[in-house]
Amino acid sequence: MLRTAILVSGGGTNLQAIIDAKTAGKIPHTELALVVASREGVYALERAAKAGIPSQVLRKDKGEPVEQYGERLLALLRVNRIDLVVLAGFLTILPENVIRAYDHRILNVHPSLIPSFCGAGFYGLRVHEAALQKGVKVTGATVHFVNEIPDGGDIIAQKAVDVLPGDTPETLQRRVMEQAEWLLLPKALEDVAQALTKEEK
Repeated sequence: MLRTAILVSGGGTNLQAIIDAKTAGKIPHTELALVVASREGVYALERAAKAGIPSQVLRKDKGEPVEQYGERLLALLRVNRIDLVVLAGFLTILPENVIRAYDHRILNVHPSLIPSFCGAGFYGLRVHEAALQKGVKVTGATVHFVNEIPDGGDIIAQKAVDVLPGDTPETLQRRVMEQAEWLLLPKALEDVAQALTKEEK
């Protein structure tokens, strides 16, 4: 099993989807070994505690060089012998030294069908606001590997979700989570872990 760290910044709904999938036996090739939060007091830390997953808060200090923050994060991942990293609503941009160290081993979920409504500045409700402003009839979610370009890494999986008349950014966000993100992310994690396990044998 690959030791997996999940990085979070907020409520942890995607973390919960992974925990539920693990409990249901749907992610057999991973061990949920660590949750890292970018700030104290987020509900994701409570979810980790309830699931018995060790957690740590690692803030990026104001004015701290990004590479230095990256070294602190890498040290935390290494001491916990982490093989795979999942960004589940993690709002701190990962420095290049972390991305290089975990090349094609960092997954991110984005709430649109990349290449639409993605890149720098597109996160949270902003993505759904942009989709509604554009008038698209279909949106969705994408799980991709992380590289140095925001939302620019290789796509692992996508799932489409219909935009409905009368949608608000909030209702669309909820539907994308329920119908795409929470299903797609655990499955993509298992697919990647399974492939890496076969490579390492």
